[in-house]
Amino acid sequence: MLEAHPLTEALNALFDLNKKTFFLILFSTFFIYIVVILYTRIFGKRSFSKMSSFDFAMTVAVGSMIATTILSDSVSFLEGAVGLLIVYLLQLIAAFLRRYPWFRKLTDNQPTLLMDGENLLRENMRSVRVTEGDIRSKLREANVIKLSDIKAVVFETTGDLIVLHKDSADDIDDWLLKDVQR
Repeated sequence: MLEAHPLTEALNALFDLNKKTFFLILFSTFFIYIVVILYTRIFGKRSFSKMSSFDFAMTVAVGSMIATTILSDSVSFLEGAVGLLIVYLLQLIAAFLRRYPWFRKLTDNQPTLLMDGENLLRENMRSVRVTEGDIRSKLREANVIKLSDIKAVVFETTGDLIVLHKDSADDIDDWLLKDVQR
């Protein structure tokens, strides 16, 4: 009797899908998709925002739990749904606790001023690991033609670079830069 080559067996395993497995994946995918939509409607869109490290962790955890629930034999649909519920509840609790400065300080990044007018704030750039090239790219994207058109560039907690233009002689309202590290 001929023995199968290990490479052939491995390739066959890659494309092996029996009827039972197919239907389990199909139903798990359908129901976990419905559960994620339901939880997101109940707990709010904030569940997938990119505002804080908790929000990022939430997005990664949900994606991982969905994949595990759909593709793993060892995790049932109900276990996946309960796991997702717990992650959503943790997100809700974190969103509530973010009202308190001590919690925000513990969990959230602080926006950082990278340019004050035409001046690059190199120490701030180093601390958030942003290069001059990153800033130049964002300035071009924001249609800045002259450096004199810039009031400020802020590195937000989401990782976005925001360009505030000098459209008038007015100063930036202090409230807009209240929590920005200078």
